Amino acid sequence: MNIDFNLYYIFYVTAKHQNITRAAEELYVSQPSVTQSIKSLENQIGATLFIRTKKGVALTEEAKVLYEFIKEGITYIKNGENKFQELMNLQEGTLKIGASTTVTENILIPYLKEFNELYPKISISITNHLTADLIRLLRNGSVDLLVLNLPTKESSDLEITPFYEVHDAFMVSEKYKYLTKEKCDINTLVDADFIFQKNPSNTRQFLDKWLDNENILINPKLEVVSFHLVKNLTKAGMGIGYLTKEFVMPEIESKELFVLPIAQTIPPRKIGIVTLKKNVPSFAARQFLNLINKKFKN
Repeated sequence: MNIDFNLYYIFYVTAKHQNITRAAEELYVSQPSVTQSIKSLENQIGATLFIRTKKGVALTEEAKVLYEFIKEGITYIKNGENKFQELMNLQEGTLKIGASTTVTENILIPYLKEFNELYPKISISITNHLTADLIRLLRNGSVDLLVLNLPTKESSDLEITPFYEVHDAFMVSEKYKYLTKEKCDINTLVDADFIFQKNPSNTRQFLDKWLDNENILINPKLEVVSFHLVKNLTKAGMGIGYLTKEFVMPEIESKELFVLPIAQTIPPRKIGIVTLKKNVPSFAARQFLNLINKKFKN
């Protein structure tokens, strides 16, 4: 049977009140309209559903069974509507973000703090991983959006929106501060001890491409997995580290790190949001994206 759900709803309201007049009032329709709808449902279902009484109407024995199922279905639908409204109003839900630890600590925290203050009932899940793994998680639905160091490999299914600019530099500790007295050509330092992040980090790939474009060959003495290790090893005087200025400003201001002035120009990089083009983000994800875009435009 392919019966209009509205007929079942009219049946449910009438059975609930056991009175056609009160059912018509709740439904904002006329009594004849209710009666006609019930008759139509009875014709389609092939059975009598109501018996008229002095006080109104009563369900037949068979209709009592139908009513219990219809009532349960209506309850599920109303619960679903309420839950959807809560999600839409950000009274419930989860914001799932993928990012590197460095981006989370140095870029995302202010946005996350503001989002949490605005929508305290939304849970926040942050997954830290390498870019390739994060993109895989985005594609399989494990995260709503990514915040990444750019550039990242372009793909037809990804929407990439840059929103924050950062600047990389070679840096040294007090031990090698003498190298910062005057600008130098990086080629004169290729035999020095360098500290780089390992591939396949976006930072390392960006650096390798820049070195290749400048025809500079550097074999780093130390290759480590994280930005934190590059920073700490550089501070410890282990060599010349390749770091992002915006992420080590406290160390620069406290004179634990010094920017090495070089003749070559390292172009700025972008931090960007990555989403799936064909995917509709959750209400929480959309609101977080709006928050970032609003602050970026301002």
